[in-house]
Amino acid sequence: MKHKHFDNLNAPNKMERLEALGELKLLCDTGAIDPPIIGNNVNNHIHTTYSFSPYSPTKAVFMSWLSGLATTGIMDHDSVGGAEEFIEAGDIINMPVTVGFELRCSLKDTPFEGRRINNPDQISVAYLAMHGIPHHMLPEAERFLAPYREKRNVRNWKMVEKLNEYLEPYEIELDFHNDVLPLSQYSNGGSVTERHILYALSSKLTEREMPRNFLLGLFKSQLVQSFYIDADNELPHITDFINLAERLGAIPAYAYLGDVGVSVTGDKKTQQFEDSYLDELIEYLKKIGMKAITYMPARNTDEQLTRIKALCEANGLFQISGEDINSPLQKFVCEKIETPEFSHLIDSAWALIGHEIASEHGLEDGMFSSETIAKFPNLNDRVEHLAKLAKEKYDKKRKVD
Repeated sequence: MKHKHFDNLNAPNKMERLEALGELKLLCDTGAIDPPIIGNNVNNHIHTTYSFSPYSPTKAVFMSWLSGLATTGIMDHDSVGGAEEFIEAGDIINMPVTVGFELRCSLKDTPFEGRRINNPDQISVAYLAMHGIPHHMLPEAERFLAPYREKRNVRNWKMVEKLNEYLEPYEIELDFHNDVLPLSQYSNGGSVTERHILYALSSKLTEREMPRNFLLGLFKSQLVQSFYIDADNELPHITDFINLAERLGAIPAYAYLGDVGVSVTGDKKTQQFEDSYLDELIEYLKKIGMKAITYMPARNTDEQLTRIKALCEANGLFQISGEDINSPLQKFVCEKIETPEFSHLIDSAWALIGHEIASEHGLEDGMFSSETIAKFPNLNDRVEHLAKLAKEKYDKKRKVD
């Protein structure tokens, strides 16, 4: 689908982006352009320009819709800055959405200190995902995240300076404030990541006629280690993350990576992560209050997927899927989710949306509140209840439309 409004989905101004989406939806409704065919597939892990991605929150929703997804979810690093726009975009095209954020947390003073967990760049650090944030709690999430973004930017600046030392023989120099920050949505509550630094560098090299996205993938897998500085005070402890989830009424999830052989997305080198001690890790996560495991079926082997699924079932952990979308080369749809072995992940996505809907009436109606657990002690029953709630809401909306 290509139309004059398409380019405005990434316009600098939020209102322009949403207006462009509204125009495209109107063109579909009137038959001027063909609407997409919506299937059953879901994706709960889509990055936007508020972390690193070629898609604004509005365009991320549009691309999800255009790809035929039934539901979509925002998942930016250290930021909920794009969440409100993502929700508004979903409302415009009547697409169910879920909101969350991704955050690196410290596992110091735990049995996993000194181990490589699911972070390619640093030991004792894990990527965690906060899913299903009740929409009225987004300001509280932002208050928690803002100081960590500021601390991260101090390290970002130091990494740029370190990279400049590496680049000096090539007569290339980056300025953090002029070359890197403008690539981000930092002034609007977005985060700045190592990818922004690499993208700024690739921009300096485009005159060498190497595709920028190729350079970015190459740099991410090979160059980061030359300037990476370990994160420290920008990392909340994993227990702080769990406590925040309790306050927000959100669902804290560990992001399973698994040992990497050949990287599907091209930005991960062959490396061992948590597979050798996964049983021990899952037991610990459950003990400290982690409620879910999120994993990406397209990234893992069948053996890894069978194992993580079985561990979730044995430990009563909610399973969430999501393909980590941050590149124009990636597909929004994961075919494995539609196979019988993983179709439960579709219900999980609907349950996340139902959880957010229910929690707007009161946090006591969320998936893991003591009140909801008392009504539905079995996790599968809770998932079924909340998924049904979400589907009924959107069925009604579609009938009205």
